[in-house]
Amino acid sequence: MKMASKVMAALLAAALLMASPGARSIEPETAEPETCVILLHGLGRTPLSMVPLQIALELAGYRTVNQGYPSRGESIEALAAAHVAEALTKCASPPDAPVHFVAHSLGGILVRQYLQDRELPAGSRMVMLGPPNQGSELVDRFGADSWFRVLGPAARQLGTEAGSLPSQLAPVDLEIGVIAGTRAGLDSIFLQSGRMPEPNDGRVSLTSAQLEEMRDFLAVDQSHTLLLIVKQVVRQVLAFLETGRFQPVDDGTGRR
Repeated sequence: MKMASKVMAALLAAALLMASPGARSIEPETAEPETCVILLHGLGRTPLSMVPLQIALELAGYRTVNQGYPSRGESIEALAAAHVAEALTKCASPPDAPVHFVAHSLGGILVRQYLQDRELPAGSRMVMLGPPNQGSELVDRFGADSWFRVLGPAARQLGTEAGSLPSQLAPVDLEIGVIAGTRAGLDSIFLQSGRMPEPNDGRVSLTSAQLEEMRDFLAVDQSHTLLLIVKQVVRQVLAFLETGRFQPVDDGTGRR
C-alpha cells in the first residue's frame, strides 16, 4: 500500500511540475551543486504527505531532505532542537550555502522556533503552507478537552492567546513566503463550524496564518490538507524558492 502511494505521489508530482511554468532547468553536467530544501510535514502527518512536493522539487533541480518527526510525542521546543537540526545535518551543505524549507502547518513553527537563537546563511528561504503563525482558534476551543490530548504537547502549544508559543516567537532572519487556504475541508467542517474567523482552511484562519516579517503572502481556495498537492501551490512554492516572491495571480484562484 505504501509503495503504491509513493508511486502515485511521484506521478502526481511529475504531472504538477510539467504543468507549472517557470520550472527550473538545470543541466547536471554543468550545474553548481544543488541547493538543499528541507521538507517538514504537519501535525499528525508523516513524510509521505510531502512526497509530491519533494519529487517536484527534485525534478526542478533541488536536493531534498524529507524530514520526519514524532509530531504528537514532544513539545515544539524539543521537536525543533532535535529534528530541524538533524535535517540540516542531512543536507550537508557548505557553511555559506543557502538552505530552504517547505513546511506544512506545525512544521513551519518548528523552523521559527529553531531559529530563535540560530541563523541560516544569507539567501535562505521558507515557504509555509497553512501555518498557525498566530496559533489556531481550534486549540483555544478544544485544547483543554481530554480527547485533544491524543494530539500531544505540541498541539496544545498552538493557541492564539498572548502566552502561547507562537505569540512568543521573535522575528527570524529568513525570507518567508506564506500560502494559506480559504476552504474548510470535509474532515474539519464539524470542528471549525462557527468557531473560527472566516475565511479559514478548517484548521487555521487566514489572519492567523500571516506573519509580520513575511516577504510575500498568497491565499488560495484550498483546504489545509489539499494545500500540499494542488498544482497552483506547487508552482508558487517553486517560484518563491527561486525568486523570493510568489507569481502574480490573475486567474481568480488566489488573492494577493
